Amino acid sequence: MTHKLLIYCTLLLSCFSMAQVQELNPPETIKSITFKSKSNPLGELPILKLGEAFDLEFDALVSHEPDFYYTIEHFNYDWTPSVLVKTEFLRGVDNQRIQNYRNSFNTYELYSHYKLSIPNAQTQGLKVSGNYLISIYDSSGEKIFSRKFMVYQNLVTPGISIKRSRNVKTIETTQTVDIEVSGGNKINNPKQTINTLIIQNSNLNTAITNVKPQYTIGNKLIYRYTDKTAFPGGNEYLFFETKDVRSASQGVQFIELEDIYNSFLFVNRSRALLPYTYNPDINGRFFITALDTDNPEVEADYTMVHFALNYPELTDGSKIYVYGNYNNYALDDYNQMLYNPETRRYETQFKLKQGFYNYKYVVVTADGKLNEGQISGNFWQTENDYKVLIYYRDLGGRYDRIIGFNQTSSTHISN
Repeated sequence: MTHKLLIYCTLLLSCFSMAQVQELNPPETIKSITFKSKSNPLGELPILKLGEAFDLEFDALVSHEPDFYYTIEHFNYDWTPSVLVKTEFLRGVDNQRIQNYRNSFNTYELYSHYKLSIPNAQTQGLKVSGNYLISIYDSSGEKIFSRKFMVYQNLVTPGISIKRSRNVKTIETTQTVDIEVSGGNKINNPKQTINTLIIQNSNLNTAITNVKPQYTIGNKLIYRYTDKTAFPGGNEYLFFETKDVRSASQGVQFIELEDIYNSFLFVNRSRALLPYTYNPDINGRFFITALDTDNPEVEADYTMVHFALNYPELTDGSKIYVYGNYNNYALDDYNQMLYNPETRRYETQFKLKQGFYNYKYVVVTADGKLNEGQISGNFWQTENDYKVLIYYRDLGGRYDRIIGFNQTSSTHISN
């Protein structure tokens, strides 16, 4: 009996160790998490070149100055733990305190702004490409939040072109990503050693994974799928601006001052059945900025932003969320909208730092399926960003490298 129990525990631990890692979303007291680098000034999904310096920044909306610590881990293509020990992928040490922080200045909402820079005196940098997870802990050792990031090398070049769907059933609503990877002659057995990741608008939650090249022509790996690399086109993001908290700006209907400023956005409605209209956006991202400040990192204030959506009450167990990169496309209780029977609208409100924000409304069904287009609609004309990462593990290799990266927009989509 004891022997069987030991086998069961061993198998359980084995399954646990190979589980895919998930990002931990922060509590409501942690806001405005961004990765910034020379190639990524807006702080969107961090895809960094090997050796590139970067900053992780966030705000703690508390009156004191808590201590935070960080760890860095390396993962395989499928986000299972890699076999590399820390000294094989990290120069220096982690599990160090974040020492760079400043208190907010002249703001109604008190907060401390933290900045972790890599490399630093303790952590000199990363040695290998691949998937990484950075986790932030408090002084008691409790994990506060974690974020994925990717590090690549330029060993091959993926060319990307965006096409309308080849499937006549979805030609009006879908965009297809075609890929040609130059330098395929350097790769052994690509159908076994290559994995490809395609990301729309920096959203890992909807990324297409496990894509293999279909065939090889000369030194190029060719991807020409009909449905496997197709994304719903979506619609342009809605947006608002709060860089001046004292007056209504783009997307803001009116302002009220209570303990902090309250920004009430214009009431939105469903766009699913409306004709497509081009409206320039930044594809879900956000940008911290404030008028009459020298340093928005600590001088930009937080406002309570009120969202309202004219939409019939969903009675099938589905939920509606305010969606965007401002919280890493998370579906949390605080950004879930609740139906108000008095106004006959869905409503919610939460704090956001002054700036320019993209957002949209999405539906999650009772069985947990995400539908980005139910309220916004899906249109083949929509301008979206696409990123392609090429992962490679040579025969006998111990970990998955990222050997190529490229990105494009569907601005010049073709048939």
